[in-house]
Amino acid sequence: MPHVRERSSGFAFDAKCPGSCTYLMRLLIGSLLCFVIAAAVGLGSTWLAVSHGVTIGALTIGAWTARPKLGTAEIDPYARAEIERRGELPVALGDGITFMAQSDDADNPLDGRCEVTVRGITPQARFFTVTLYDPNGKLVGNVINRYGFTSQELTRNADGSFELAVGPRARPGNWLPTGGIERYLLAIRLYDTPVGIASKAGRETPMPTITTRRCQ
Repeated sequence: MPHVRERSSGFAFDAKCPGSCTYLMRLLIGSLLCFVIAAAVGLGSTWLAVSHGVTIGALTIGAWTARPKLGTAEIDPYARAEIERRGELPVALGDGITFMAQSDDADNPLDGRCEVTVRGITPQARFFTVTLYDPNGKLVGNVINRYGFTSQELTRNADGSFELAVGPRARPGNWLPTGGIERYLLAIRLYDTPVGIASKAGRETPMPTITTRRCQ
């Protein structure tokens, strides 16, 4: 049988030499493995960013974090995928800004079984709301159907500050029930406010403090 040389995909090998075939198969398998690993890492990191939220261009003041570009054309792809997955409609930057908190000022996760106090003032705004959500962004059911407060509903002190009790047991005054869920989020939406991308320092933008008092 004559000596034959074949060429496949740019690699020359000897038909009588099985080592060439073995080398080519290892090369193909190695390339495929690298592709699978890269795809897994890319998809995994994207899933984490979308499911847990990313803070690209975030504005953090105390326990509160806002993402001013969320309602603009400059929104990052991770944030876009996140709000599309949840079916949310972000507040446009020209209309206002949303601050979210998932922990208190001591970095303890907000626990619906604990008594939490939100105290202080908000930045200048024509109107604002305070709302409680579960970790999936859904309203938390309760017997009095109270899911949040507007700036017109909150009882305030003489200096304009307010104190909001958040917890499982009823309290006089401003009380936001948690339904005893293990974890929750608080959102403050400011409408017609100067707070935005230009606000960088906490001293420029006052936000209420969040303090955990006691737990069941």
